[in-house]
Amino acid sequence: MTEPFSLRGSTVVITGAAMGMGRLLALEVAKKGAAHVVLWDVDKTGLTSVKKEVTAVGAKVSMSTVDLTDHKAVATAAKKALKDAGHIDVLINNAGVVSGKDFLELEPADIERTFAVNTLALYWTTKALLPSMVERDRGRIVTIASAAAFAGVAKQTDYAASKHAAFGFTESLRAELRAKNSGVTTLTVCPYYVDTGMFDGVKSGSALLPIQQPQFTVERIVQAIESTRREILLPGMVWSVRLFRLFPASWFDVIADLFGINKSMATFRGRTPSGARGGT
Repeated sequence: MTEPFSLRGSTVVITGAAMGMGRLLALEVAKKGAAHVVLWDVDKTGLTSVKKEVTAVGAKVSMSTVDLTDHKAVATAAKKALKDAGHIDVLINNAGVVSGKDFLELEPADIERTFAVNTLALYWTTKALLPSMVERDRGRIVTIASAAAFAGVAKQTDYAASKHAAFGFTESLRAELRAKNSGVTTLTVCPYYVDTGMFDGVKSGSALLPIQQPQFTVERIVQAIESTRREILLPGMVWSVRLFRLFPASWFDVIADLFGINKSMATFRGRTPSGARGGT
């Protein structure tokens, strides 16, 4: 992509759109001029509420209650979206879950659920919508990963691994699209904890790594979508983690302890189960 991408007049699909960052992303892309916003989530009540809000902004809105862990359900939702909108310009893979348990406390169902939503769902949504983008030689695949893609944290053995995988997925997809000189591009978003409720209770151990505010984070993500950027890390201090990873693991552990990263999940509460799949 040699020119900035424009959301004006575009059709955008957002997963995990019923609450949190998904809701804010839907509102923000509508404010930027998106003509059609497609909302996906398992929470029908939440989707209905967000649909009303986004419609009030001025965009056309459609919604599907879809379990992203079910590739057949995703394929069906994608067919509906393409029928309703004609084409898709942007896919924002926002939906995510977290367990927040010590490794030995994790049940097999916890681990499977984390990877099903945070990793495998990326394959199902992208496989369902990428072909139409490739055909038109235009589109943006946006993956909301996490700063956990660069550093594992205690009580995140499932979450951090799933976000490592999400980062690797998007990086490899970007390489494939570049090799084919495709007009379809990717954007990987790696934020530190965002105050949406998903990580309720976590505490930052350093002023250099503050808990991120949702609206600010969403505005930065949408700005990045409307650019040529391939990655965005929030806050900027997250970029230093890449440099720190050049050090021996024992040194990196010391640095992580100094920033309080490894104790950040100690007071984790998270969302209630009914809202657990609302997005990052």
